[in-house]
Amino acid sequence: MTTPTNSTTGATLTLSDLIAPHLPYLRRHARALTGSQPGGDAYAAATLEAILAEPSCFDTARLGGKAALFAVFHSIWSGSGSPMPEVEPDTMPGARSKAIERLSALTPGSREALMLNTVEGFTVREVAQVMDVTPAEAETLVRAARDEMQAGVQGRIMIIEDEAIIAMDLEGICQMMGHSVTGIARTRAAAVALGKREQPDLILADIQLADNSSGIDAVNDLMTEMPDVPVIFITAFPERLLTGERPEPAFLIAKPYEPDQVISAVSQAMFFASTETLKG
Repeated sequence: MTTPTNSTTGATLTLSDLIAPHLPYLRRHARALTGSQPGGDAYAAATLEAILAEPSCFDTARLGGKAALFAVFHSIWSGSGSPMPEVEPDTMPGARSKAIERLSALTPGSREALMLNTVEGFTVREVAQVMDVTPAEAETLVRAARDEMQAGVQGRIMIIEDEAIIAMDLEGICQMMGHSVTGIARTRAAAVALGKREQPDLILADIQLADNSSGIDAVNDLMTEMPDVPVIFITAFPERLLTGERPEPAFLIAKPYEPDQVISAVSQAMFFASTETLKG
């Protein structure tokens, strides 16, 4: 691996300098694949340990920092057999068998390719480099994931969002995917009332709500009665929620978002009812 330098100061960049800006997004990706914060963080840690043990595997000269980091992760992930998301059998009876059944119907590697492309923003060519496949194979995997995951599960979605235009956009995306929307809540109190009245199969939640209440608090209130319902948080500041210092959401979308990001995250979350909630 060549030794990169800071273009402004000329100082040599350390591995930490090269990895740190991309690590929160690797953790997000790993959590979405495993379905839990501990599982995702374990894979992220294994990625860092692999780079420390063999720095040459972190090929920034060929791939660039983010792609190089994700490529190391993918080699570990695929080498472990791309395991299914973690589910606690005692707290979520039947969820593990359902997840296994759904995963068995997916084209191998398609879920990873879709997340890399739509959520992490890699081009199809970059996805191919990360996954060590040809661009044509990467494009086929992304297309297969879209078709298979959207067709796999339809359900009822609740939207917690105080901005009317965004709420309507999210509603339209969900309905286009074949899901129904139970309603739109703009405050914590309204969200709790709606959730109790019309229990959803999935929740899309903004963080900051109309009356300065918290979407995180609203979700935590709802989780006391419906702990198995997956949640996708939407925020303009995702890095604030990806610190590793407290429980974090398994699914997180940054504002402004692209429709494909919502489609991918909803498809993922509908597949696996494994949700980490936030406190505070």
